[in-house]
Amino acid sequence: MYYLLQKYAVESVRHLMERSAGSCLLFGAMPAFYYLFDNIFTTYTNFLDTGSRAAILFMPFITSTFYFVFVLLYYAETQKQASIQRERDMLDAQFRQAQTEFASLRQMQQNAAAYRHDMRHHFALLQSLAAKERIKEIRDYLQTATADIDAITPVRFCENETVNLILSSFSSRAKQLEIQFTADAKLPDYLPFSDTELCSLLSNALENAINACKHIADKNRRCIKLRMYSRNNKLCIDIRNTFQDEPVFRHGLPVSKEQGHGIGSKSMAQIVEKHGGVFKFTVKDGWFAFQATA
Repeated sequence: MYYLLQKYAVESVRHLMERSAGSCLLFGAMPAFYYLFDNIFTTYTNFLDTGSRAAILFMPFITSTFYFVFVLLYYAETQKQASIQRERDMLDAQFRQAQTEFASLRQMQQNAAAYRHDMRHHFALLQSLAAKERIKEIRDYLQTATADIDAITPVRFCENETVNLILSSFSSRAKQLEIQFTADAKLPDYLPFSDTELCSLLSNALENAINACKHIADKNRRCIKLRMYSRNNKLCIDIRNTFQDEPVFRHGLPVSKEQGHGIGSKSMAQIVEKHGGVFKFTVKDGWFAFQATA
């Protein structure tokens, strides 16, 4: 018996125990119902022993009816559990993406703090050069210092601070990969999205765009265009990028051949749908586009 249970029952029971209590109760209701029905009718009545046509047809009818109800209830329960799992996966993806982006932003802030701390040394050097009237060296030094400050200062794209930080981070990454990045963002300070949702939505879209562009051999063709604006309290997004290999779509979503990729598009779709919005992924004239309104 142990061998049979180990070989045929353990795995199924383990999966069953991972389900919700409601699913387990529904699953066990069918044999429980049959046992109670059979016990009551054979103990307290002789209905099933009469051999009448009604008695013969009654048992299959009541069992089939109960099984039909069971299937409907069990399907609703499994759909509920699947929805909860999707929500958990989406939140987990948002959290991981937010951690990555905020770590990058924290590093940027630390660089800015370090530069401010060293500012007195810069002033001391400039005073020394000014005392010796070495104007050309002062100009060169100021030009270098200005470039360093611009490199660590987040670019301001709109009034929304979260969007500013995300776009500034990806703008720097695109510049490092020699990708042309243009952004037109006209957004108010308040948006009907949490910071983690904004971070997940924009980060996944721009991450996919950068991954598609960086594989293009011709650096002049690497291009990302972003347009965001708010209309009637709705967030409108249009992100386009060039690509080397045309993406493959499944159920309206782009799928990735790389291991561990492809979750971002699903997360983006779930965030937009959560806010009652619409979205679409398209490919036209050598451009891949993600458009959404929510």
